[in-house]
Amino acid sequence: MVDFLSPSERSERMSRIRSSNTSPELALRRALHALGFRFRLHRKDLPGKPDIVLPRHRTAIFVHGCFWHRHDGCKVASTPKSNTEFWIKKFDRNVARDVQARDVLEAQGWRVIVVWECELGSARKTTETAARVASEVRADISRAGSADTSE
Repeated sequence: MVDFLSPSERSERMSRIRSSNTSPELALRRALHALGFRFRLHRKDLPGKPDIVLPRHRTAIFVHGCFWHRHDGCKVASTPKSNTEFWIKKFDRNVARDVQARDVLEAQGWRVIVVWECELGSARKTTETAARVASEVRADISRAGSADTSE
């Protein structure tokens, strides 16, 4: 398929793609806040600059776009038909960077949760995803609390 935009128009359009404060990220933040969580945003001092950080729970949450971060099995994670080699290399670098950030955070004692863009596509999905994240965080609190009481 031939690109209907000139290179300068394509560059302009691609430059508008944000890396923070995206619609899915804002939706998850609203839902988590409604559940009583308080958080920090885009902590530059943490590997990968997580989108949402729950410092009290030592939890880092990444809100990944399905296309850019290659969500397995998601129809949005298609590979463009033109300049395919470029895109595959770019996607591979993104995924490798994600894995590295996750590994370093976990080695530092952080819990890492990845939420995919497609999990936040509607109000119902967002609510369900926020509840899942909350239960994962609270499950860790319960495990930590039971470990403390057994000593």
